[in-house]
Amino acid sequence: MPLPLGPAVDTTPRPLPTRVPLRGQYVVLEPLHRRHAAELWQAAQGADETWTYFSPGPFATAEAITREVMQLSVERDRLFWAIRPLTTGVASGWLALTNIEPWHASIEVGYVWFSPRLQRTRAATEAVFLLLKLAADDLGYRRLVWKCNSLNAASKRAAERLGFTYEGRHRAHMVSKGHLRDTDWYSIVGDEWPRCRDALIAWLDPTNFDSGGTALHGLAELRERLA
Repeated sequence: MPLPLGPAVDTTPRPLPTRVPLRGQYVVLEPLHRRHAAELWQAAQGADETWTYFSPGPFATAEAITREVMQLSVERDRLFWAIRPLTTGVASGWLALTNIEPWHASIEVGYVWFSPRLQRTRAATEAVFLLLKLAADDLGYRRLVWKCNSLNAASKRAAERLGFTYEGRHRAHMVSKGHLRDTDWYSIVGDEWPRCRDALIAWLDPTNFDSGGTALHGLAELRERLA
């Protein structure tokens, strides 16, 4: 009797993503460029704590964050976008597609930095959604990855809120800013994505918010309805 194997899948390599603008109802994602540095510098003022679990930052000067933006904007294996909420018109964060594996149809949304003015907004949620949709629907990747420092409680909450499933922990995975880091891994795979996508679309719908801007239904509730 032959040894067991996993399910047979389409082995066609997925297309590589490209740096193109992405527009939603609440946000525009623009390929990261030096011209975003001044706005990102302003967004980062008084927000040193937001860099705790990032390898770069906090940045002491505008020149320092400009150098970082210039470096990230030309990387080939990680594609970065600046996040520009439509309500303010000002770049207020960034995020990336990384660890791109076309032959395995696996891709990671990572390096998500939200300034305080962007946190807990519809624009922040939609920014991540736009990259997930690009990867899964437009390019056909079947494994969407989220990973973070195991001590980063906010990132772990974000992953679970978006519908990612916890996979496990890589212990002593790397050194970050002179400290040993364990890394927690999350994923959305295969046929899990349509339910996560549809819940995000329903959550982002303007009719899901009251006159004060509070969501009437949470993402977990919406996913449960779609189960």
